Amino acid sequence: MTDDWPPVVMGIVTDPVEIARSAAALAQCERNWDWLEAHASDVYSHRGKYICIAGQQLFVGDVLEDVLARAKAAHPDDRGLFTRYIPKERMPRIYANRGIVEAM
Repeated sequence: MTDDWPPVVMGIVTDPVEIARSAAALAQCERNWDWLEAHASDVYSHRGKYICIAGQQLFVGDVLEDVLARAKAAHPDDRGLFTRYIPKERMPRIYANRGIVEAM
């Protein structure tokens, strides 16, 4: 990963255009998440790999940047893509952001 990420800036957004863009990105993300849930057995079979879902399509690889590049090239307008590393070993894991235990 690169160390030259821009700083995180937080604020209140009131611009209707930006709010609409964010809502559209969230809708894309929800469609990608629904696709993942419908294809979970295939997605989680890629142990030890990075995955990215964009345009309701799975991209898999050993290097995150390569997976993201392929996903963005195939679906340049999808702002709701997301990535995940699928651990090699299946075991219970605690995700603090969701407050649940899930077996991956």
